[in-house]
Amino acid sequence: ALLQRALDANAHLKHSTFFQLATVGGGGRPANRTVVFRGFQEHSDKIQINTDARSNKIGEIREWPLGEICWYFTDSWEQFRISGIIDVIDGSSLDPAKLQQREKAWFASSVKSRSQYLGQSPGVPVANDDHIKDVHIDPSAGPVDAYCLLTLDPEKVDYVNLKSNQRLMFTRTQEGDEFNDWMAEKVSP
Repeated sequence: ALLQRALDANAHLKHSTFFQLATVGGGGRPANRTVVFRGFQEHSDKIQINTDARSNKIGEIREWPLGEICWYFTDSWEQFRISGIIDVIDGSSLDPAKLQQREKAWFASSVKSRSQYLGQSPGVPVANDDHIKDVHIDPSAGPVDAYCLLTLDPEKVDYVNLKSNQRLMFTRTQEGDEFNDWMAEKVSP
């Protein structure tokens, strides 16, 4: 609820949908990048992120699926550090529900955003910008192979409000394999 309120309070700022996603990279080194919030998965706290299935982070996340988001809202002076398990949902998924989530997220993105998955693989040297001009996508076509949906399933949230000098730690309770309610603890900032 705190995160949704911060999103609503900062919605007039385009950059409020950007956050940093940190993962474990190659050789166990930290890997951090700015990504775009693509909403919450329906009926859950899972945070959705679109990415290119050809990027290095996909292999890194599959090897070590832990991640942490750092999200700062400039108007309300709130920071959220959200850690959890990242699920990689690409076209090879065998779960029909996950493939449906992927397709829904694909169509929720703009055509311009979708067209970036038709270009060269991320990190490949580019001789010229001709490849950018020749990209055309059918707006009614489903997800391309290079499109990947990531979902971060939060387990812990470290919330700091710098205006009120308040800090709360939220942890999800777990019974067996199922996560349930959130427990909050007020801690020193």
